[in-house]
Amino acid sequence: MRFLERSLIGLFLWAITLGLLAWAGTTISNAVQESIAQEDRARPARERVFAVNLQTIEPQTIAPVLTAYGEVQSRRTLDLRVTEGGRVVALDAAFEEGGVVTAGTELVRVDPFDADANLARARTDLRDAEAEERDALLALELADDEVLAARSQLALRTRALERQRDLKARGVGTDAAIETAELAEQAARQTLLGSRQTVAAAQARVDQSAIDLERQRILLDEAARRVSETVITAPFDGTLSDVSLVVGGVVAENELVAQLVDPTQLEVAFRVSTAQYTTLLTETGGLIDAPIEAVLDVFGADIRIPGRISRESAAVGDGQTGRQIFAELDPNTALRPGDFVTIRVREPEVEDVALIPAAAVSGAGNVLILTDDDRLEERAVTVMRQQGDEVLIEAATLAGREVVTARTPLLGAGLKVRPSRAESAGSPEMVQLTNERRARLVAFVEANERMPASAKERLLAQLQQDAVPARIVMRLEGRLDG
Repeated sequence: MRFLERSLIGLFLWAITLGLLAWAGTTISNAVQESIAQEDRARPARERVFAVNLQTIEPQTIAPVLTAYGEVQSRRTLDLRVTEGGRVVALDAAFEEGGVVTAGTELVRVDPFDADANLARARTDLRDAEAEERDALLALELADDEVLAARSQLALRTRALERQRDLKARGVGTDAAIETAELAEQAARQTLLGSRQTVAAAQARVDQSAIDLERQRILLDEAARRVSETVITAPFDGTLSDVSLVVGGVVAENELVAQLVDPTQLEVAFRVSTAQYTTLLTETGGLIDAPIEAVLDVFGADIRIPGRISRESAAVGDGQTGRQIFAELDPNTALRPGDFVTIRVREPEVEDVALIPAAAVSGAGNVLILTDDDRLEERAVTVMRQQGDEVLIEAATLAGREVVTARTPLLGAGLKVRPSRAESAGSPEMVQLTNERRARLVAFVEANERMPASAKERLLAQLQQDAVPARIVMRLEGRLDG
């Protein structure tokens, strides 16, 4: 009985399975046949629509700003060198790195013993030369007196000879007396000639003594100058740099011991491309007197110093391109020679132009504008300047039209788009600081000794506000964590 019951149950289950399989097969067959029998109805193609950001072109009068990078340097820097070598015996209290000195301050004194000895010898030699000149003048005076005496003697001998000849003519004198008188006259002439030779020698001695005296005066002046050169004096107000000297040290002649920098006469040298250089030229080819702004980034609190373009370099330089421009900076206490700053040059104003993102212009100089039916149209524009991520274009022909601010390979003329008009730029992103975070940043700024006082005051004032610019917080925390 049990075998028969199990057999009947298995037969029942097998029959149900076959029924289910037959039902599934029928269902699949009907579905396939229905699909094959159904007419193929083509779906209508839908046009793809792209979302784009737009900017309305509004002609404006804009002064282009040229951005470059340069280094601050002093227009008056002096190398302090020791003219007379020796041992350093005295230094001014301000003779140290960063020391501030005034004009006329005695900075360095070298042991003057050798220079003083040379000066004393020069003075002694000068007195010898003066004594020699006095002796030469006295000898000349005596020689002149001898010439006068010899001339008088000759005149007497000549008159005696004439008297003897007169006596001979009257028959009273003799030939022997005349001959004796003639010999006496010749002896007087010879004496006169010797006296004149003595005068010439005395005159030559006077001339030589005058030359020797002048030479000794020159040597005395040189010795006095060498004594004065044992002291280095500041020729102008400034700050000392590269100081390498201590009291007791021995310095060689012409050795560089420091640099004197005038921090009140600063300029910045920056290099621009040739294309940028052409925008800074006048109609006559000279540089425009354009205002500039040197920006030093100090943890987001920029230090801005105004100035003006003054000149350009005479040559391009080996391995360089473009042009090097120099600009004078207004007197300030924030910048130092060697600071690397951002230069913003304000060019003359240009009318009927618009400032749009550089990504809106293709390499061929075209932009995509929006038509009335929300489709794109390509237009050629004239790019006048590029300012970072933006370009300055002529806007007269596109006034009031909307352009795509960022081109992509998917966008092109004729495409349907969904406009997204950008709102006007708002204020920079601000963050709220907790008391602990604020105190940490304030302590870091106050402990920073390299930060100028003006920049530190601005930063501390901003940190005390309820909302602080996010970029300042990020920079400060980046330096703090680093």
